[in-house]
Amino acid sequence: MEQEELKNQNNDKKIAIKIENLNKSYGKKHVLNDLNLEVYEGELFGYVGKNGVGKSTTIDCLIGAKKFDSGHIYINGFDILKEPFKAKKQFGYVSSEPTTYEMMTGYEYLQFIGSVYNMSDDAYQNNLKYLSNKLDLPDADLKRIIATYSHGMKQKLCLIASLIANPKVWIMDEPTVGLDIMVFETLKEMMVEFKKHQKTIFITSHNIDLVAKICDRVALVNNGRIEKVIDLNKDPDKRYQLNKIFLDMYKRSEEKEKNDDYIA
Repeated sequence: MEQEELKNQNNDKKIAIKIENLNKSYGKKHVLNDLNLEVYEGELFGYVGKNGVGKSTTIDCLIGAKKFDSGHIYINGFDILKEPFKAKKQFGYVSSEPTTYEMMTGYEYLQFIGSVYNMSDDAYQNNLKYLSNKLDLPDADLKRIIATYSHGMKQKLCLIASLIANPKVWIMDEPTVGLDIMVFETLKEMMVEFKKHQKTIFITSHNIDLVAKICDRVALVNNGRIEKVIDLNKDPDKRYQLNKIFLDMYKRSEEKEKNDDYIA
């Protein structure tokens, strides 16, 4: 099947990630409820909400790690269900907890990731050199068994792995967990640089200040739905108000639930 170029009907922007009427349940618990979202090419998009509202489940469905009950997900026009290999080659992914093959060395793991993406040796070596220098994971560490790494080193290795194939979309679920302040600042720089090349970043984070500072748009998630999407470029004042908007949304939601329980 040919790649389908998706564009927003209202602004003619190319859509990098499109989620349509996504539903996911665990038994009787509905986690995602007809969730709809469009993320544009070349934007840094924040996806925020309190624990348990469906953020990580959305990402698990987005990357093809979990089956969903109904709906559609497209990544750069490729359907994650109908064309999973083509869709997955579009993105690099970073989870909240670093997951690797711990009996491999850092080099072996990155070589494995490069082979999955069918990278040429030149492209692999060039990208490895740039990323390992950028994230300060030197040759001596990459030769070591990953099981000997600290949490922060494992997270740096996963960041390198997510970008080694130079993907068009970078998906990150709480990527700053376990990073020291220096790597945290480097990661912010890398996200801004990634976006400059008209590539797309989709990030979940509990760090509202970070999201407010670097993102172009932000989706606020509640009860498995998108409560609202805020364009921080069109309304820069919202960058300073995002924390209050976030807290007020959940306060209103909790009050409504209490009132509904009382009426019932």
